[in-house]
Amino acid sequence: MAQTQTSEVQASSEKKTRRMPTALSGVICLTLVIGLFYYMGQVMGMANMLNTVMHTAHDLLLNTVFYLMGICVITGAIGRLFVEFGVVKLLETVLRPLMKPLFNLPGVASLGAVMTFLSDNPAIISLSQDKRFSSYFRKFQYISLTNFGTAFGMGLLVMVFMIGQGFFWQPLVGFFGAFCGCVISTRLMQYFVVKEFPHYLTECAVEESHKAGGEEKEKEPEKSLFLRILNSLLDGGRTGVDVGLAIIPGVVIISTLVMLLTFGPGTEGFDGSAYQGVELLPRLAQKINVVFEWLFGFTDPHLVAFPITALGAVGAALGLVPGFIQQGWIDGNAIAVFTAIGMCWSGYLSTHTAMLDSMGYRDLTSKAILSHTIGGLCAAVIAHLLFMLIVSI
Repeated sequence: MAQTQTSEVQASSEKKTRRMPTALSGVICLTLVIGLFYYMGQVMGMANMLNTVMHTAHDLLLNTVFYLMGICVITGAIGRLFVEFGVVKLLETVLRPLMKPLFNLPGVASLGAVMTFLSDNPAIISLSQDKRFSSYFRKFQYISLTNFGTAFGMGLLVMVFMIGQGFFWQPLVGFFGAFCGCVISTRLMQYFVVKEFPHYLTECAVEESHKAGGEEKEKEPEKSLFLRILNSLLDGGRTGVDVGLAIIPGVVIISTLVMLLTFGPGTEGFDGSAYQGVELLPRLAQKINVVFEWLFGFTDPHLVAFPITALGAVGAALGLVPGFIQQGWIDGNAIAVFTAIGMCWSGYLSTHTAMLDSMGYRDLTSKAILSHTIGGLCAAVIAHLLFMLIVSI
């Protein structure tokens, strides 16, 4: 019955969706791409623009992507080690009492928070496909797992990266902001789901219960302590390599484009060097700079590039930070806000659709995105206010 209702909802939503004619969409796409590169070429010079694109992409690949991949390998190894020796289970036990009062989720959801924090957003999906795990959820809770898991996605990577830039307590402030943003996003998503589908409030996420018990697993031979440690480190590191490879397109493509729209000419003008651009985003941000200064405490309009990039890929957003530091645009408040909004959003625009589609609720993507947009903005505001409170004490 539940699967039938889900398929009916998907079918009705697909009927309502009208795709733009291929020829028209192609013309619009071509016009936008040509217009964007023509504008940048007019400002920078076509040869300088192309050289800047190549040099920036190359520098990001060598100095940012491989740095992030190194962090991914280390954090992946640590995460797998935590799983092997029961640290994750311990954290789940400690966090379980917080799930119901804060997130309106069953206690087992804490496992999803820990796993996504140690890895990436899709980790919550692999858990949700486990019938024994999802049997603890009502449908409205099950659907909100996309928002809940995304808010913790790549959290360890973000915090370790920020600490590696020389900031220590500010990322912790950002973590608290992301936690609050997660509460807001998850609760909002549950509200929207129940409002549109009231019967999801009482329906179970799966038809049959697969809680305790189940099929017996074949007993594996006991391994020595040394082999357990070695296998955990190597397997976790291999997972980190996969994550590091996965962030390459986002960092190289999105960060290069954002930097072209964020940075300005060099000291001697445009010469094709890396990290030059047309400064379009800062000029636009200056027109409403009072909003970003009031909400986030940003002292420079260039900083707006981070939350814009984090919408699609937090790895790409992190790639902007070293350049911001070199330019002297970043302070402790910005790090706290970046950690909060980067961790909470963690590229949700590029993952929410796939995550909900794999769960069978693609039609609720717009509500998930709206909820998470609000949650991420609230996370940044809370981090800013908390930072100001700590500094004033």
